[in-house]
Amino acid sequence: MSIIENATSDSCQIKIAEKQNAWILSGPTQNGEPIVEVHVDEHPFTIGRNSGLSLRLQFSTVSGHHASLWLNQQKLMLKDENSTNGTFLNGERLEKEVPVQIGEEDLIHFAEAPFRVRCESTGNLTPNCTVAKNVCDKALALVQFDRLMSEKLVKPHFQPIIQLDQGTTVGFELLGRGRVFGLELVAAMFKAAEQLSVEVELSEMLRWEGTLASENLESENSDVSPTLFVNTHPREMENTAELIRSMAKLRELVPDTPLVLEIHESSITSPAQMRSISSDLKNLDIALAYDDFGAGQARLAELMESSPDYVKFDISLIRGIDSCDRQRQQMVETLVTMVHDLEIRTLAEGVETEAEADTCRELGFDLGQGYFYGRPFAR
Repeated sequence: MSIIENATSDSCQIKIAEKQNAWILSGPTQNGEPIVEVHVDEHPFTIGRNSGLSLRLQFSTVSGHHASLWLNQQKLMLKDENSTNGTFLNGERLEKEVPVQIGEEDLIHFAEAPFRVRCESTGNLTPNCTVAKNVCDKALALVQFDRLMSEKLVKPHFQPIIQLDQGTTVGFELLGRGRVFGLELVAAMFKAAEQLSVEVELSEMLRWEGTLASENLESENSDVSPTLFVNTHPREMENTAELIRSMAKLRELVPDTPLVLEIHESSITSPAQMRSISSDLKNLDIALAYDDFGAGQARLAELMESSPDYVKFDISLIRGIDSCDRQRQQMVETLVTMVHDLEIRTLAEGVETEAEADTCRELGFDLGQGYFYGRPFAR
């Protein structure tokens, strides 16, 4: 059963006088394209990747002749034409070649291509709900997220991390992108996850799928495997025992890969909790990093308490560091020195220019990350 069953509730329905109906599909015909509206103006209305069909979808997962629509006594019918990757109605996969009736505001996926069904009439329209569009847009996002999770439709990306004194790549931060329309960005994925309270499950899946995809990553030192930096979601700090169990499974998956777990500075609320996490991670041979250090406040007390292995300085401290006043540079340099005194490695995030890179090296940073060194790439 779909996790968003009943998402298209009666609040989305529109009562239409029994006159001639005009059916419309709203969705993208290829990745990266904005939503278009396509009138179902011939019967049968054929859908697929082949040329000459009523609706041509340029998605690699869509079959040549994927599905068909037609009218049967003013009722719109849908049938999957024995497609490879399936046709989904409101998140549920249809049986092949078995017709089903569809209605106003239903959500259809032709493999990964999502479309919402609309109906216009020459009769009077009586909306039951003035926010129908917003409700159904939300439903579309949730159906997409349901598929993203159940089919693991994510594409891991990796951004290089550079050893500044040598200029060599020593590691990568694992980032995630969605492979379904509307949920390509990690912020969109977690926004949908938040509505369903499954942020932890999404975070775990991104780590797992990304780690699987990292197998052939190489550092510039062929004798040393690159270090993989993986992220957490703040909700995972609510049950740290489960977080450690998740990381233990990840360690079993890649027993020889150097791993670093990143925890956002704002998630750190208890020094005792961080000491426990740091100790448990060390037992798994996993390093700990504080992410976005300095975004809110420089939490040096927590650093002293739990001694992470890395501190990633927030982009707000790094952006324009080469051209800012000397007072700000001295402040960052002092923070770098204090962190080094605790035997913690420092990483400058968001380095975008050569001048910023030079300044970060002069201020004593150990590592750098940002577009100047390399954009995230897919695996």
